[in-house]
Amino acid sequence: MTKARIREISKAVIPAAGLGTRFLPATKATPKEMLPVVDKPAIQYVVEEAASAGLTDVLMITGRNKRPLEDHFDRAYELEEQLARKGDQAKLDRVRESSDLATMHYVRQGDPKGLGHAVLCAEPHVADQPFAVLLGDDLIDPRDPLLAKMIEVQSELGGSVVALIEVDPALAHLYGCASIRPAEWHGTLGGDEDIVRITDLVEKPAPGEAPSNYAVIGRYVLDPTIFDVLHETPPGKNGEIQLTDALRVLAQRTPGRGGPVHGVIFRGRRYDTGDKGDYLRAIVRLACEREDLGPEFRSWLKDFVGSGELDGPAVSES
Repeated sequence: MTKARIREISKAVIPAAGLGTRFLPATKATPKEMLPVVDKPAIQYVVEEAASAGLTDVLMITGRNKRPLEDHFDRAYELEEQLARKGDQAKLDRVRESSDLATMHYVRQGDPKGLGHAVLCAEPHVADQPFAVLLGDDLIDPRDPLLAKMIEVQSELGGSVVALIEVDPALAHLYGCASIRPAEWHGTLGGDEDIVRITDLVEKPAPGEAPSNYAVIGRYVLDPTIFDVLHETPPGKNGEIQLTDALRVLAQRTPGRGGPVHGVIFRGRRYDTGDKGDYLRAIVRLACEREDLGPEFRSWLKDFVGSGELDGPAVSES
């Protein structure tokens, strides 16, 4: 296979315009992306991931009531000055972390017309360069780098790359699902069986109709041709412009026309903060692994689990 001319990736796009209705009332006045995971907002983990992969030009797609996102990644001079006067260098460094991660840009989505529409909002900023898209509901453990591998695959093959996980077939209808076959090249990554060619994609298929149990998660590296396709993509599932539908078109194309689409099957640690249960599990797992919190928290957790309190009736929401 002839290697296409590849342009270096330098930009990341993070859609963050959702209303977070699954976390009401907590998200009535606070963006869901600012909900803390231990002691950092979820969105900071995502920006850190982009920066660690070398993508320090970050465009965040926001909406109404999302100003706290901009404030979090800005300098907080009054707070920093107060911490400096107290000589609390540790907290000062923590406060400055978020503002030093990347060059941040913001654009409002306006109408919530789906992920595909959110990606379209990035077109003026991205122009004709390949770029990464990171969704905030999926937190990827930095010890199991995914985005860097996806960028490497795109550099090797061109086209677009999506992240896949294997899911229980009974849950496949909750995801976009991919039909896959082995990748067709013998480059530097040719022996990696977790890199596959995607031949078809279906957004949230009906139960029992998924093309496979390989589900798309919130990491993409996209060829800029995706914008042309999205402009022509009609509303799909839930009346929204689906990124999955546009990628389905590119999966049928050859290099030079925006194709093909490859997948990277991810088998590492992923923390799903998209619903309440998984959000709580993510906090527990990350707290247990922290050097400063883990030993004491794990000890308490063992005692709590063994105390029998978990056998009592669940407390219903008021």
